[in-house]
Amino acid sequence: MFDEIMEKFEGSPSQQAVIRLLLERGFSVNEDGRVVSGGIEIPNTGIAREIGVDRRVVDSTTDAILDDPELTRIFRNISAIPSLMDLAPVLDLTVLTVGVADADEPGIVAQVTTLIADYDISIRQTISEDPEFTDDPKLYVITDEPLPGDLLNALVDLDFVRSVELS
Repeated sequence: MFDEIMEKFEGSPSQQAVIRLLLERGFSVNEDGRVVSGGIEIPNTGIAREIGVDRRVVDSTTDAILDDPELTRIFRNISAIPSLMDLAPVLDLTVLTVGVADADEPGIVAQVTTLIADYDISIRQTISEDPEFTDDPKLYVITDEPLPGDLLNALVDLDFVRSVELS
C-alpha cells in the first residue's frame, strides 16, 4: 500500500516527503484539507519546516489527497497511537527491538510475546511496524522489567529473528 501511495506522488519528492511525515506521525487530513491529529490542527508551516519544504507543498499535497477518493479514505482515517518507547527510560521500562528477516511471516508477534509471557514478564505495549509502510519493519515490545539473557538467546534462536536489541 505504501508503494501505491508514493507512486501517486512520484513526480514530486517534496510531496512524497509530506506523505511520509503524515504516515509516520499518524496525522490525518480533515474535510477542509487541514492536517490534524485528532481534532488538533497542525499548521502547514510547521509541517513544511519539519521536512524542509515550502508550505505550499503541504497545501498541494493535502489538495491532492482530497482529490483522490482512495487517498481521502486513507488519510481521513489515520490516527496516532501513543508510544511508551520514548518514556521507557523515565518509567524504568525495557524496550526490546526485534528485527525480522521477513515481516510478512505470520505469527511473529505471537511467538515473541509468548516467549516473554513464558518468563512471567508483563508486557506493557507492543508496536509492530507495518511492512507496507517501512522498508525495515521492526517489532517493539515494552516490558515492566529487564529481560533475562536466556530469554534473549531464545528470541535470537527463532528462525525469523535477524536482530535483537535492548534499551
